[in-house]
Amino acid sequence: MTLDAKIPGGPVAEKWDRHRFELKLVNPANKRKFTVIVVGSGLAGGSAAASLAELGYDVKCFCIQDSPRRAHSIAAQGGINAAKNYPNDGDSIWRLFYDTVKGGDFRAREANVYRLAQVSNNIIDQCVAQGIPFARDYGGLLANRSFGGAQVSRTFYARGQTGQQLLLGCYSALSRQIGLGKVAMFTRREMLELVVVNDRARGIITRNLINGDIESHAADAVVLATGGYGNVFFLSTNAMGSNVTAAYRAHKKGAFFGNPCFTQIHPTCIPVHGTYQSKLTLMSESLRNDGRVWVPKNPGDKRPPHQIPESERNYYLEEKYPSFGNLVPRDVASRNAKEQCDHGKGVGDTGLAVYLDFADAIKRDGHDVIAKKYGNLFQMYAKITADNPYETPMMIYPAVHYTMGGLWVDYNLMSTVDGLFVLGEANFSDHGANRLGASALMQGLADGYFVLPYTIGGYLAGITPAQVGTGHQAFKDATQATKERIHKLLTINGNRTVDDIHRELGLIMWDYCGMGRKDDGLKLARTKIQALREEFWENVNVPGSDKDLNQSLERAGRVADFLEFGELMVVDALHRRESCGGHFNEAFQTEENEALRDDANFCYVAAWQYQDTDKDPVLHKEPLNFENVELTQRSYK
Repeated sequence: MTLDAKIPGGPVAEKWDRHRFELKLVNPANKRKFTVIVVGSGLAGGSAAASLAELGYDVKCFCIQDSPRRAHSIAAQGGINAAKNYPNDGDSIWRLFYDTVKGGDFRAREANVYRLAQVSNNIIDQCVAQGIPFARDYGGLLANRSFGGAQVSRTFYARGQTGQQLLLGCYSALSRQIGLGKVAMFTRREMLELVVVNDRARGIITRNLINGDIESHAADAVVLATGGYGNVFFLSTNAMGSNVTAAYRAHKKGAFFGNPCFTQIHPTCIPVHGTYQSKLTLMSESLRNDGRVWVPKNPGDKRPPHQIPESERNYYLEEKYPSFGNLVPRDVASRNAKEQCDHGKGVGDTGLAVYLDFADAIKRDGHDVIAKKYGNLFQMYAKITADNPYETPMMIYPAVHYTMGGLWVDYNLMSTVDGLFVLGEANFSDHGANRLGASALMQGLADGYFVLPYTIGGYLAGITPAQVGTGHQAFKDATQATKERIHKLLTINGNRTVDDIHRELGLIMWDYCGMGRKDDGLKLARTKIQALREEFWENVNVPGSDKDLNQSLERAGRVADFLEFGELMVVDALHRRESCGGHFNEAFQTEENEALRDDANFCYVAAWQYQDTDKDPVLHKEPLNFENVELTQRSYK
């Protein structure tokens, strides 16, 4: 089956404006008749809920945290891109579009990426109006810094806490609508099932995480903004609560999953330091503006960094990629760090780290300037490692960070289930095989503030409101299935903890479906995941009750879905006989060890349809047509 992305006709620069005009409208008096469920309250979900309520729709918003302010969006540190060209260094909407398509290794949909670049400037205006404390230059104008994959400065930032500040602005807009009674906020709820009636999304089943109640909620449309699935690897930079369950529940109800194997490995993470570590901490990519990445030239050199003279240091990114240097895209920087460590040049006790050194920047600009830019990040690093990065180089190593794959959506952000819209990291749409830094916040806010409010209206204008309530048999069936699944988890009474099994799954995924992939390793991984899934359902131990707060039960449900979803990632990686972006199959690389695409055979989105746990998923394809950006071997030299 070839998927129709419903991309408008005409030149790429005119598609979005034309499409907005052609979309059907819901008049203001009718908007209040429609109810929309938004699952997730981070930047994508929170901005969508606030915007839809402002338009007049009745909105129900759900989050697993105790407050929308605790969504994982707060963890985004470095900034948000926009094509304002304030530094007057040659940026434009077209250049942002081009950099994003190239950065994604030509595996993103041109029309979506251009729209993202178009609305990026509106996002900055919106956020400034909300009072976001973006950094400013001496004259009071908004400041910009550089990020990987670009040769212009287009990233707006608030020190190293941009995501948190943007989320506070989004939360203020959401809180206003809650106060007006247009948004009903449901905190500490986890979506456990999507309800589909006559092939349309009509509601969700949730569990109240405090008292265990299973609740039904009906609506005219459902919006998923539930983030990414990086925690399938167990160790990642994601919040501990981040999971795939909401998206995977939708997948099992008919929503195709696009490019699940496209996982971003971020190059600047604090290295793993112990067997029982539960998560990893990210150091912002913005640090690569001033920090220089290096390793000793001689394998096995374990001297402290200050004892290694300049002549015996290898600034490998600067030498290999002179045009971009330390600001190459994340996938390129990550693979090169792994390569240096594989050659025995890694530093630290484990040998799985490289240096990120600020000595030159401090000497050039002074301690106070560097502290003003990155002070909270340096403080965080010092607290975790007990090293002072003002005096000693940081040690960093790649780690799982962002997932480019997600539920497949068309140009309107609607999935293959009518009425189910998917925003932000939960969809696959804008980043291709690799995300450029500072683009996640851009996509989340673009989808929520400036895209969905138009496209969901085009859908709602064609249906009758409030046709289905929670008394419908589909809600009763979904509720019963949810209760049975919970009961099954609680009554296995095996010998292994949920975290123990999750940690084993994570090692399988990292070893065989991580930075480097091989066919034999992927095939072995699939066998291992299937065996581990069987053991989970026979030997997991989930203590406690379903009638109150039970975090073991929460994690068990999420890990059960990861054990199915991890296999889908491996299936997707095996099928893609090329290397591109975050998917690096070692059998497909250039002579210089760069990713080698196969545009003749794999220039498409791989969208997978669920069959059954024991049946292979069905592959559907959306061909990617490049009319504005020439398909070339990606080079940052």
